[in-house]
Amino acid sequence: MMNIKSLPVAPDDIERLEKLAGIVREKLQNAPGCHDWDHTTRVLRNAAEIAAAIPDAQTANLAALFAAALLHDIARPEEFESNGKTCHAELGAEIAPDIARKAGFDNSDTLHLITSCVRKHRYRGKHGPPTSIEEKILFDADKLDSVGAIGVARAIHFSGKIGSKLHNSKSEALASESYGEGDSAYREFLVKMRHIPERMTTPEGKRLANKRLAFTAKFFEELDKETGL
Repeated sequence: MMNIKSLPVAPDDIERLEKLAGIVREKLQNAPGCHDWDHTTRVLRNAAEIAAAIPDAQTANLAALFAAALLHDIARPEEFESNGKTCHAELGAEIAPDIARKAGFDNSDTLHLITSCVRKHRYRGKHGPPTSIEEKILFDADKLDSVGAIGVARAIHFSGKIGSKLHNSKSEALASESYGEGDSAYREFLVKMRHIPERMTTPEGKRLANKRLAFTAKFFEELDKETGL
């Protein structure tokens, strides 16, 4: 679990982030395990790790970055309820500023960064690639939680939540639609996980993603063998 007090920001921002964390945790308390409060804290930890490892982050607004990490999936419950018809990144960007203000964030530049980070964090987003260093770090931090052992566990949890198959063939998976019966963890690997390293926007994010992807690929190779696919 990420200790907010250990984040490299000013004491006033620590207080704001702790208040924000309380608001977000309450909102996500009934969210599915693949996009719940635990996922949010892992993304926050990933963001802090990536920021500490890249020189560009020295000029970043870290308070905005960490607030956006806490808020990036704030609209996931609405997306699940709509079976994917609502984009959690777009809705999240709409409601994030008001939530951030409730936690004490009132600087217009910080609020703008929080909004843009939330809007652009999605892998399948419609608003173009992340451009600011804050957007890039959050994007990579979120994607990093989609590969490796945790990525496999989350994908299987998600497929079970929506009632899809445990496993299917490559052709069946690729022919399936999002939130459909064939939207298996394997489909998530084929359409997203295996491409994550090439989509990462920071050198540290790419390094960590490549390391995790090796395990992910091996897992699905073994799953194919054991299921006869």
